Amino acid sequence: MPSIEKKEGKVDAKKMKFAVVASRVNSIVTNPLLEGAVDTLKRHGAADSDITVIKVPGSFEIPFVVKKAAQSGKYSAVVAIGSIIRGQTSHFELLASAVLNGLCVAGLKTGVPVVDGMVTTETLEQAIDRAGGKSGNRGVDAAVSAIEMASLAQLL
Repeated sequence: MPSIEKKEGKVDAKKMKFAVVASRVNSIVTNPLLEGAVDTLKRHGAADSDITVIKVPGSFEIPFVVKKAAQSGKYSAVVAIGSIIRGQTSHFELLASAVLNGLCVAGLKTGVPVVDGMVTTETLEQAIDRAGGKSGNRGVDAAVSAIEMASLAQLL
């Protein structure tokens, strides 16, 4: 009986290129998320020249730019960094849903891994906690996922 084939990505960013698309809105949150993502990519082997940071006005603009970056053929994976806080946005659910759906569609349509580094919270304090505070750094987590997914995509 043949054995089951197993495929799993590695967390090694050498010889890979990454785009990190980050919102300028809620920069008290998005800047630490971005720094965490970029630092993590570099700690896992990506050179500065292998990382492109693209700033966009707000979270709603992220999926469009993520899709364009993924379509360019330049990147092994694309990371989305943003913060949507209920207390500051009356249309929280609509915005969060639209952004996350857009990220999913971008990855599926382009075949390039798109990783969600978005922080969606009830309060600014919760967002700060997820950007290097008590709850870790979502940017770090997203970068690790991007590396692993880019590696896995090469195996498929």
